[in-house]
Amino acid sequence: MCGRFAYFGNGTFGYESLLLADPPPIEDYNIPPSRNILTIRTSPESGKPDYAMLRWGLVPFWSKTAKTKYLLNNARAEGIEKKPSFRGPIKHRRCIIPVSGFYEWLRKGRQKTPYFVRRIDGGYMAMGGIWDHWQSDDGQEVQSCSIITTEANKLMMEIHDRMPVILDKKDLATWLDIDAELDRVLSMLKPCPDSWIEAHSVSSRVNNVKNNGPECVSRSS
Repeated sequence: MCGRFAYFGNGTFGYESLLLADPPPIEDYNIPPSRNILTIRTSPESGKPDYAMLRWGLVPFWSKTAKTKYLLNNARAEGIEKKPSFRGPIKHRRCIIPVSGFYEWLRKGRQKTPYFVRRIDGGYMAMGGIWDHWQSDDGQEVQSCSIITTEANKLMMEIHDRMPVILDKKDLATWLDIDAELDRVLSMLKPCPDSWIEAHSVSSRVNNVKNNGPECVSRSS
């Protein structure tokens, strides 16, 4: 799963392959669900890749209210094309969530130790996501997203049995292509190579979403 992440700095990502300018500056070291987060999607207006701020926690277009019974901040890759909340978005409304790294908690008995997972090269991760547009009868609108998760790779398995889908840079344009074949899209929903990422334990400060700043990602002593 992925329940918290960070976005900061000026790491490499591959925006140039999507013909995008540098992203707006954001320094947020402890991002929880329900926050508006930076994403990249195919713009409904221009039909080209563009930045969009979407609420983290998907609200399906058919939902009767803007608040769902279950938190949909994550979407499991397995069977995603068959699930009512996700089958439309995975076909037509995919997005990229750029992050500097994400947090996961290692459980041992009652103790939970937070870890920060990041790219070895220091660049941004391109997490695979889906988005949707909800509108009420009185005109209220919510544009929201979920991060897609898959089974853990060998490195992540030491911490948790799930991890976010981290896209290969060469697949970014195809991921955003609303005309891409679904089988090709689904083939991307797999754990990234172990060699892409590294993890280190961090302070329990990150457990409280009120705490922010570089100390959240600092290696614990």
